[in-house]
Amino acid sequence: MKIAIIREEKTPPDSRVPLAPFQVADLLKKGYHIEVQRSPNRCFKDAEYEALGIPLIDEITDQEYLLGVKEVPVKNILPGKTYFMFSHTIKEQPYNASLLRKIIDEKSSLIDYEVLVNKEDKRVIAFGKFAGMVGAHNALYTYGKQSSLFDLPRMNALDDYAAAKDLYKNTSLPKIKIVLTGTGRVSNGSAMVLEDMGIQKVTPLSFVTETFDYPVFTQLSSFYYAKRKDGKVFDDIQDFYTNPSHYESDFHHFIKHADIFINGIYWHPEAPAFFTVDQMQSNDFSIQVIADVTCDIAPEASIPSTLRPSTIAEPVYGYDPHSNVEIDPYSGGIDVMAIDNLPNELPKDASVAFGNMFINEILKPLENGDDSIIKRGTIVDQGNLTDKFKYLSNYAGL
Repeated sequence: MKIAIIREEKTPPDSRVPLAPFQVADLLKKGYHIEVQRSPNRCFKDAEYEALGIPLIDEITDQEYLLGVKEVPVKNILPGKTYFMFSHTIKEQPYNASLLRKIIDEKSSLIDYEVLVNKEDKRVIAFGKFAGMVGAHNALYTYGKQSSLFDLPRMNALDDYAAAKDLYKNTSLPKIKIVLTGTGRVSNGSAMVLEDMGIQKVTPLSFVTETFDYPVFTQLSSFYYAKRKDGKVFDDIQDFYTNPSHYESDFHHFIKHADIFINGIYWHPEAPAFFTVDQMQSNDFSIQVIADVTCDIAPEASIPSTLRPSTIAEPVYGYDPHSNVEIDPYSGGIDVMAIDNLPNELPKDASVAFGNMFINEILKPLENGDDSIIKRGTIVDQGNLTDKFKYLSNYAGL
């Protein structure tokens, strides 16, 4: 296997890598053939790879397996290669249809990290934890800017999460109340950061019935933010995931008590939104900052104020619920943080964790002759959509 770590060329550039320098060096010692394409944008510099004896290249030539993170620009897709990336095509995202078609036309292969799953259909590689971590940090950053009660630097101004934890020890927070949705990787990453900030976790019932003299947060599973439309007891979370259209929002208990809302769920278009624009116009709506880590764009979204993604360069925009339009941040509306590539604010930590998952969940099974996860994650095989992804034929223009 001749492998290359390719430079990230999507705009804006991403500084994450699929394998950190020490991880590549370890693989070289095991007999892997890996080269690294030079890039000015990585969180780990070319010199850090070179210092460990890792070959650097300028252009892709005879390398067969090309490892990236974000989508490869369409014009850069080469014939006969096998690409590993987050392609953002499985939901038929309009902006990447041409990418999928180009891979097919070039008789190349596409293995998407998002659909690398085990036998239980659970993802084995994800950046979700780090999206949640940065999302929680940015939620507090935004509230601090809005209220002028405290000041946090951006996560991307810090070298790693250890530096952020040191910072939290010296940050005094007011008695704010935060509601966090979800129980998966994203939400648990957020919860970890909130706890590292010294924010106490309380039960959903306590959150809406008690008064606190210190900052608190509560973490909600779907049981607490949704209810059955037929009035029966919500006693089967799996049914909520299988039949989301049978449920409606039950989140109104929390909009009266929260200052900050951090959204960390995977949302299905048939599932209910948390609240409506009308509810946001109500005097009962106390949420002042929304950190939408999920970042589904309205109107097909769980949060109606997520009008667009924000960016690492400009992380926050304001939202006026009375006119349902974007306004300047910190100008009297509800402030929205909806960055869609949050892990790139913590690139070194995220890259090392990602590389460990790739080595343990993908490469080690391959070393033992097990390619089942790779097969499940292959969208295009030498120019042909695999059976699992034939539904993308019309999307790809076939």
